[in-house]
Amino acid sequence: MTAIDYDLEFLEDGRTIELISIGMVADDGRELYAVNAEFDQAAVRGHPWLRGNVWPHLPVVQNPPGVRGVDRLDLDDPAVRPRAQIARAVADFILAAGPEVELWANYGAYDHVCLAQLWGPMVALPEGVPMFTHDIQQERSRLGLPVGALPAQQESEHHALADARHNQIVRRWLAERGRSA
Repeated sequence: MTAIDYDLEFLEDGRTIELISIGMVADDGRELYAVNAEFDQAAVRGHPWLRGNVWPHLPVVQNPPGVRGVDRLDLDDPAVRPRAQIARAVADFILAAGPEVELWANYGAYDHVCLAQLWGPMVALPEGVPMFTHDIQQERSRLGLPVGALPAQQESEHHALADARHNQIVRRWLAERGRSA
């Protein structure tokens, strides 16, 4: 069994979940980071929480001093890709882990929906892409650990790849606790 820890940053309004960025880390050492070239930049910049917590971690082009206007996503950055290209890269990343793969995320319900929507409706998931995500918080709760017991994140919180790396650390930490229980 190979585990892939992942995190998505997304814009959601209670009806839709739009991908901003995705980070994935596999137990075999591979990593994937991509930023959706097609998300609504104005909506993200206009959302106070996303503007303050997610936008600073994205590859953006800043305006030179004295030039009016808004900063914008750097479409020339290699991490910035169209959704269809991200969908292919994510499917290839997951399938390269082998036939038995587990997906793990922290508070992963919305992450899984957003991930699945890369390919359209749930029935359109590529063969080999899991139909569910294991949740770090569920595992913490199952082990009887309080919320504050998990290791603190050391890297940039709300950068999808940094969060995926941290999820891997926490999942492995929880697995050790589970073995000793």
